[in-house]
Amino acid sequence: MKKIALVTDSTADLNHEFQQTCDTHVIPLKLRFEDEELFDNQISSEEFYARLADSKHLPKTSQPSPEDFRRLYMRLLQEYQEIISIHISSGLSGTLNAARIAAEELKGKIHIIDSKTISLGMGLMVQEAAKLIREGLEATQVVQALTKARQNIETMFTVNTLEYLQKGGRIGKVQGLMGSILNIKPLIRVGDDGVYHTYDKVRSQEKAFKTMIQGFKELAKGRKAVKMAIAHGAALQAASGLKDALENAFQIPASIVTQVGPVIGVHTGPGTLGAALQYE
Repeated sequence: MKKIALVTDSTADLNHEFQQTCDTHVIPLKLRFEDEELFDNQISSEEFYARLADSKHLPKTSQPSPEDFRRLYMRLLQEYQEIISIHISSGLSGTLNAARIAAEELKGKIHIIDSKTISLGMGLMVQEAAKLIREGLEATQVVQALTKARQNIETMFTVNTLEYLQKGGRIGKVQGLMGSILNIKPLIRVGDDGVYHTYDKVRSQEKAFKTMIQGFKELAKGRKAVKMAIAHGAALQAASGLKDALENAFQIPASIVTQVGPVIGVHTGPGTLGAALQYE
């Protein structure tokens, strides 16, 4: 049998190539456009943002059920000795709880990890886990290393409007809802508690880039940045600019550049720009 299976959910926004390279099993969340329910992996990001622009009502999202996790875990335990399962912050979704219920029912060697973050921040954790598994570490050692990695990952993003976060009920501790009226764009940090917090407020994309770079430098607290990930919501050109600015500031290449997927995109909307840095 193989040693350790690596599982995450679709809110990590990992592309197919990344999933194959890192041998990662991804359980999809779901979204519903009025009467049509889709798994997160049944619709491309490009198609999703096009449909979102034309939709009169904000799509609904839902997490995998414990049964969804149970079926995946049972299949994997026929091939692997243990499972490491990394998921979206429990402060933003019930996905982690569903995974825990399934793991407790199976009583197998399943290690459930709360990433305390989203999207590209999760992607960095999955990337780290895949590397450690390839190096032959025991599952308990990988879990310990991921606990440390989680404490060294910072995720920040800016949105064009707070409308989607507000309507989707994911506003967290982000303040300043009048910002959309005043054309003030919040810079949002995923806090240590795994929910959204306002880091700053800016009035332009250029200012957002500068403030994000300064924010990551302040959050470093003397640590060195070693990995970087960039994500965007239907804003490839802007994401390219953010990538260049961050790579120049920290002198490391982005190891992940991705588009925010449908389930996260429902809550952040088009024009979202974000980055995650891992320090050591």
